[in-house]
Amino acid sequence: MRAPADVVRWFGAVQAQDFGPAKWSLGERLPGITDAEVQRSFDAGEFLRTHVLRPTWHFVTPDDIRWLLRLTGPRVHAMNGYAYRRAGLDERAFTKAHDLLAEALEGTCRTRGELAEILRGAGLPSTGFGLGYLLMHAELDGLICSGPVRGKHHTYALLEARVPPAPERDPDEALAELVTRYFSSHGPATAKDLRWWCSLPRADIARGVALAGDRLRHDVVDGVSYWSGWQERPTPASPTVHLVQGYDEYVVAFTESKYALDASGAARALPPGTVVPNGMLLVDGQVAGRWRRTSTRDTVLVEAVLYRALTPAESRALDAAAARQAAFLGLRPRVATRPVDRRG
Repeated sequence: MRAPADVVRWFGAVQAQDFGPAKWSLGERLPGITDAEVQRSFDAGEFLRTHVLRPTWHFVTPDDIRWLLRLTGPRVHAMNGYAYRRAGLDERAFTKAHDLLAEALEGTCRTRGELAEILRGAGLPSTGFGLGYLLMHAELDGLICSGPVRGKHHTYALLEARVPPAPERDPDEALAELVTRYFSSHGPATAKDLRWWCSLPRADIARGVALAGDRLRHDVVDGVSYWSGWQERPTPASPTVHLVQGYDEYVVAFTESKYALDASGAARALPPGTVVPNGMLLVDGQVAGRWRRTSTRDTVLVEAVLYRALTPAESRALDAAAARQAAFLGLRPRVATRPVDRRG
């Protein structure tokens, strides 16, 4: 993989409600790339940000956005039903909002605030949940998606303006592609994991696995079925430390097998209410602590809360991981560690 869009395409979609850390999820998988380069790729529309799979933002590629929305958009609408009603939104409101958004975005991009003013002028919700769900509905219907960032503000654009027209993909082909893409990039994983990730019902998942056929490898461990792709992956040097953000696909894309990254139970053994940073510190793929970053003009401080003591080699690997994080941001690294407080 050589570009941010390659990472997004490999996963199928990358959870991205927290935009800055989500860029790091791409950058961490592309050695030597910088935050500025990822930002330029996003602004150029090489990958997009929209609501798909679940009621949250994801990065997707232009090649994938339409068929993913057609496949999972109706399910996300159904999941949002109660929220739509609670916000006082009905089909009349959605139709009116879609017409206004289509007109306002013709030939241009606008910020959330600018669109809110237009919706407010028409008597539609323009703040809070009401505004958010109006815009999400338009994203799920394939009307709008992300535009380039303007200053510090994200913009919306018409999907038709950002993505060239494409033939509609056969539903079975789309389902098989989603299943194959997920298990190839996230596997070994289970059908329950995939169901959580894409919101599709159990029957659709089973049909998708059958349609994928021999594109997937099937293993049974302790009576549980796991699927994965057939790609051979090189074994990384040990120890290797990764500083993954809290919503990284490695962390949030699983439900039944989510504890596989905590085989020792170190994280689960923490007393209830233990306060730790959101990012996860992994040593050879296993959780060994939490981390956060604090940036100044020329330095990034990586503060790690450790669930166990690191060996000297692991400490050097942590320094190397912090250096990668700093290089991504164009800053100098500093590292501070402390053991987790297990007193509860």
